[in-house]
Amino acid sequence: MPFAHRRDAGRRLAARLASMALPDLVVLALPRGGVPVAYEVADALHAPLDVIIVRKLGVPFQPELAMGAIGEGEVRILNDRVVEMVGVSRDEIASVEARERAELARRASRFRGGRDRVDLTGRTALLVDDGIATGATARVACRVARHQGAARVIFAAPVAPPSAIEEVGEDADEVVVLETPAAFYAIGQFYDDFTQTDDDEVVELLARAHVGAPLPATADLDDDPPVRDDEVEIAADTVELAGHLTIPEDARLIVAFAHGSGSSRHSPRNRHVAAILNRSGIGTLLFDLLTTREELDRANVFDVELLAGRLGAATRWLRTQGEARDVPIGYFGASTGAAAALWAAAEPGAEIAAVVSRGGRPDLASSRLALVASPTLLIVGGDDTVVLQLNREAHAQMLCEARVAVVPGATHLFEEPGTLDEAARLACEWFVEHVPRARATR
Repeated sequence: MPFAHRRDAGRRLAARLASMALPDLVVLALPRGGVPVAYEVADALHAPLDVIIVRKLGVPFQPELAMGAIGEGEVRILNDRVVEMVGVSRDEIASVEARERAELARRASRFRGGRDRVDLTGRTALLVDDGIATGATARVACRVARHQGAARVIFAAPVAPPSAIEEVGEDADEVVVLETPAAFYAIGQFYDDFTQTDDDEVVELLARAHVGAPLPATADLDDDPPVRDDEVEIAADTVELAGHLTIPEDARLIVAFAHGSGSSRHSPRNRHVAAILNRSGIGTLLFDLLTTREELDRANVFDVELLAGRLGAATRWLRTQGEARDVPIGYFGASTGAAAALWAAAEPGAEIAAVVSRGGRPDLASSRLALVASPTLLIVGGDDTVVLQLNREAHAQMLCEARVAVVPGATHLFEEPGTLDEAARLACEWFVEHVPRARATR
């Protein structure tokens, strides 16, 4: 621990599974992140590889918060506690499900490339993902496999918290996990490289598995390491917040990330954006805005003033760090984190070089928008219609340099092929453009 990357995790998982009796085996990957792991497992066990596709049902206005999941074959599981807590109606659930079923069908067609689904009737179905977080998606996947005729269902993953293993065990005949850390916050914290897997990689891996073509050797990691790449602790109020600070050589800017509800410093989307910024000479601070105990109170997750205060504390901490002391600071916020970023940027003396919001809820900081002086880019998915309108309304209230950038075809989480990369490109260009001139010409 941690795993170097998904292929490394797959090889280690395959070594554990090799000793098990797995007659008439089919390996089923949960896309997208589970596919590189499952490819290595299927290759080592000489088994066919297919995908088993499920989709999270996100709460309207907060899609990162799961209220359930669906799978092929009209399988659906709802988290009644979440549904009751946020007051989602049946019509809203139906609307979210219809949208996710359309995406599920698109992925099934795209990933399999016209090939038929592997028949599971009477066979052993080995479901593989890159990790288990809550277990909701894994449980739906197990039910889908049984619905498709599997005689035995096994779920395997490199890492999961003990509680999730118990949850998945209610729907799987057996659960195999390599590591079960008690201090579990997100799957990505257990990988050195947790770069987002895109549709093209999924299609390529499944096609290679279908014809038995080997993968090229894993490329070496960048030989030019950052001057600082550390796990850190940030004092804020009476608590310590965990974070990760990366500062490239001659960093021109350091961007503090404010994640959305239901997320953390290990968010694969924010880590993907951070990696792109790092390659452009921009440092990044990804940190948890709340402690684990604080997150249990859902009111804290939407307390924008509290979250902005934590971001301000992280900013002050950054300015005490030797490698960062004289480097300008920017903010990158997602969902509710974007509101916190704008609120914090509006504080007197904040001196934030630039702000970027991805799929943000600036309306939650409406009382502060006119006070923001930092150049602000609001990135929104073209298919995230409600949030797009909220961003346009917020833009109209801002007096600073500001722009709304629409990424065509993207929904709230930027899961569609290429959309997250486009958002990262826009963010990188905005930050580079707004590095204080004195710093940029040093």
